[in-house]
Amino acid sequence: MITKNVRTIIFTDLDGTLLDYRDYSSSVVAPLVLKLKAGGIIIVFCSSKTRAEQEVYRSRLAINTPFIVENGGAIYINSDYFAFAYEYHRRDGGYRIIELGMPYEQIRQRLDDVRQRNNLSFKGFGDMDTAEVADITGLDMASARLAQQREYSETLNLTGSEKEIRLVLSKIAKTGLEWAKGTRFYSVAYGSNKGRAVRILIELFRRKLEKIKTIGIGDSFNDAPMLAEVDTAVLVQKPGGYWEKMELPNLYKVEGVGPEGWVEAVERLIAL
Repeated sequence: MITKNVRTIIFTDLDGTLLDYRDYSSSVVAPLVLKLKAGGIIIVFCSSKTRAEQEVYRSRLAINTPFIVENGGAIYINSDYFAFAYEYHRRDGGYRIIELGMPYEQIRQRLDDVRQRNNLSFKGFGDMDTAEVADITGLDMASARLAQQREYSETLNLTGSEKEIRLVLSKIAKTGLEWAKGTRFYSVAYGSNKGRAVRILIELFRRKLEKIKTIGIGDSFNDAPMLAEVDTAVLVQKPGGYWEKMELPNLYKVEGVGPEGWVEAVERLIAL
């Protein structure tokens, strides 16, 4: 139950959480999102998806709040959203952008070096044509193009044995790059962190609203930094009806895969 006069903010992952694991649909959550917005609940996307991808769902669900891209690579904030002054790095397309991650081109250079030095042949989205990205993700061609518009991270489709994958990841880590396993793929970045991005936004929201209550909802291990920063952490089930192995204090494991779990958790936590 949410205390009166306290604004609630939901930080949510997208793939396999707010969105269906298989077809990326938001139809299951859309009616509840409408009620949440009408009730003054703030929804903040915090996902591995790119700015271009997230803008599609922001438009579809009529959400104009700040959003966190590419596993905490940057925070995008509508220029008029916070009335007070705060630090940011650049402006673009009506946004003020707080950048936390290494630029994509530099990440790609380090990954190319890993391949050449170790005779490895792993592939990221930047090494594939759009049709290949669409094939491995299940996205349509237009959505696959948006997924390739990366700015702060590279998405890797690692195949082979567990031993072979561990070797690739260890070589990547030796360059200083960081990796995280998401719902389907591995994300590689430097400086990006969902938890750090959430902390920054929580402080900005406190300046704007004073009294806030925060909820975080995710499904994968790369959501752990986000979930560690909120008042109430929620883990939805993955396809097959199991939860990601994660150790966080007072973690609420809700029954329900992806968006079904999202709806179940929010309806239990928030009285509309």
